[in-house]
Amino acid sequence: MIRIGNESHEAPETVTRVLRLAGGVNRFGEANYRAVWGWNRLAWIGGKFEERDPQSGALVREVVELRREPKYPQVNRWHIERWVPPKAYGAPRTWYAQTVERANGESIPALGPYPARGEYEHCFTLEGPQGEFVQLTATIAERIARAIEWSRCQPRAARRESIGERERCEERSYEKWAYDALDGGVPAFGGEPFATPS
Repeated sequence: MIRIGNESHEAPETVTRVLRLAGGVNRFGEANYRAVWGWNRLAWIGGKFEERDPQSGALVREVVELRREPKYPQVNRWHIERWVPPKAYGAPRTWYAQTVERANGESIPALGPYPARGEYEHCFTLEGPQGEFVQLTATIAERIARAIEWSRCQPRAARRESIGERERCEERSYEKWAYDALDGGVPAFGGEPFATPS
């Protein structure tokens, strides 16, 4: 039997130090930014889970419980996360009211316990343009953290306008490409004169 394990990596100390310098620390003395490996980053998820036989795929049992599962679908990639304070999640009572689900007559917190110490949220997945692996370096981590911090300081209207301008530019670029493709491809009517019968 071949058994494949999950890769586990810790961020290099140089990356950890650079992220701490770029983003500062939270009220608990922890870095505001951190780099985590996808398989290492687990999050609470509650609900009804099916357990199946590995050979036949037949349903063995259903269980309602709270589990820690990989948070990101890109498990073999580095992720940059930013700390979010507990107040961003509302009051504990509100948290439970919005996240509790019922399964088989049981109440279960679908997103786990209230994040009383805050939580690290996703900012960036490190990968290439086609989704290929990119190795995490201190330089890359610093640039990502500084770019995020810079964008957080921009007024909301300026960020919205920037996104709108980028979309308009992409649309103009596509229209130019489409018109060039249509105009430059083949002469009208295949180069034959066009006349209607009289």
